[in-house]
Amino acid sequence: MNRKIFGTDGVRGVANVELTADLALKLGRALGFYLKEKSSDPLVLVGKDPRLSSDMLEAALTSGILSSGVKVGLLGTVTTPALSVLIGEYKAQAGVMISASHNPIQDNGIKIFGANSMKLSDAEEARIEEILESLSFKGPEFPSTPVALADSGQRYFSFLRKYAPHFKKPLKLVLDCAWGSTALFAPQLFRKTGLEVYPLNALPDGFRINVNCGSTNIEFLRREVLERKADLGFAFDGDGDRLIAVDRNGRIVDGDVILCAYGLFRLRQGTLPQKAVVTTVMSNYALEKAITEGGGRLIRTKVGDRYVLEKMLEEGAVLGGEQSGHIIFGEISWAGDGMLTGLMLLQLIKETGMDLSELGKEYQPVPQVLLNVKVKNKAGFYEDPELQRVISEYEQDLKGRGRVVVRPSGTEPIIRIMVESLKEGEAEEVASRLSNLIELRLSS
Repeated sequence: MNRKIFGTDGVRGVANVELTADLALKLGRALGFYLKEKSSDPLVLVGKDPRLSSDMLEAALTSGILSSGVKVGLLGTVTTPALSVLIGEYKAQAGVMISASHNPIQDNGIKIFGANSMKLSDAEEARIEEILESLSFKGPEFPSTPVALADSGQRYFSFLRKYAPHFKKPLKLVLDCAWGSTALFAPQLFRKTGLEVYPLNALPDGFRINVNCGSTNIEFLRREVLERKADLGFAFDGDGDRLIAVDRNGRIVDGDVILCAYGLFRLRQGTLPQKAVVTTVMSNYALEKAITEGGGRLIRTKVGDRYVLEKMLEEGAVLGGEQSGHIIFGEISWAGDGMLTGLMLLQLIKETGMDLSELGKEYQPVPQVLLNVKVKNKAGFYEDPELQRVISEYEQDLKGRGRVVVRPSGTEPIIRIMVESLKEGEAEEVASRLSNLIELRLSS
C-alpha cells in the first residue's frame, strides 16, 4: 500500500491547515489500534518542540491514542533525540514527536518511533494509514489518563553526560539554541565540560523558533563567534537533531566536515567498523575523496536520515549522516542528536589536541550550488518527461567532473537542486538553468 499521509519524515504540513487537530486525533487513534495488534498493554511517549501549534496537536494526538485504550506518557518539551533515548528508558512500545524540525514556525509535524527507538518503516506507516482509513469508534469504556513523566529530562541529561569530556583549560563556546528544545539542556550540558559557554536564543519560544538563527541560518552564529573571539560555536535546529559548527576563523563546519573529521580519526585508529561512512547523494564529492583516500568507503543513499540509518544497519556501519548536520553515532544511539554530535566533536578536539579549525582539513569542497525552487505541484516533477530528459542529459554531461541531483523535498512544496563541478562557473550555470526550467514547468 502506498503511503498518502506520511512523507519522508513523518507527517508534515502547515499547522491547522494541512496538519489539523482532526488529523492528529485520527492518527493517534490509528497508532493506538496498530500497537494493540502487537502488544497487550502498550505505552506511547509523546514529546513536542515549543512551536505555537504543538500544544494543540499534543492534545488531539493524545486524545486519539487514549481513545484506543493505549497508555500515554507525556514528556513535554524535549528534543527529538531525547524521545528516541527515553523510549528505551521507559520500555515504551512507541514514541511520537510533534515537531517540524528546521521548518518555519507555521509548519509542524508528527514523527513516530517504534520500540527499537527508530522511526517506523514505510510498511509500518502504510499499515497505520490502512487502519486510519477504516477506523471504527469502538474503544474501551474507560480510557486511561495520560501521565506526565517528570523525570524524563533528567534521564536524558544523564544519558548525554556519559559522553561529555572535561577540559581543564576552558574554551569559549557560543551556543545558538534556535529558541527550540535544546534551550532546556544545552547550556547546562556544555558547562559541565568545563567550557566557557555563551548561550544565545536559549529559551523555548514558539514565536521565534528557527527565525534567522539556528543550524539553517548559520550566519548568525558565525558573526557571534567572530565578534566574541570565541574558539568555536554550535548551532542546533528547533528539535535538536542537527548541529552545524563554526570554528574560530568563521569556517562553517557542516555535516560533511564532521563526518570527514570523525571518520578519518576512526580510520587512522583502525576502529571504524566496515571502514564505512554512510551519507546521502547530497554530500559533497570532497567527503567521498577524503574518506576513500583515508582507506575507507563512502556509501551513498537517498536523502533522509531514515534512509541513512537503514543503509547503516544494512552495511554494518556505525557512522553516518547528512550535510545538514544530522549525524548518527550508531555505537551510542541510532538517532541523530545535535548535542551528542557537539560532545563528540569536543571529544575529538581533546583526544587529538587539535583546534576545530584544524579538524577536517582534508575536506576541500568541490564547488557546489544548492537551490530551492518553490512549486505549485511537486508531484508533477516525476511526471514531466521534458524535465526528466534535461536532468538526465546534465547528469551524463557532468560525469567525471561533477554531479547533479534534483529531487522534490519530502516536507515542503519545493524542488531541491544540487550541482557540483570542478569546472569554474559551471555549477552555477547548470543550477540556474535547471531552476528556470523547473519554475517554468511546475510553478505555473
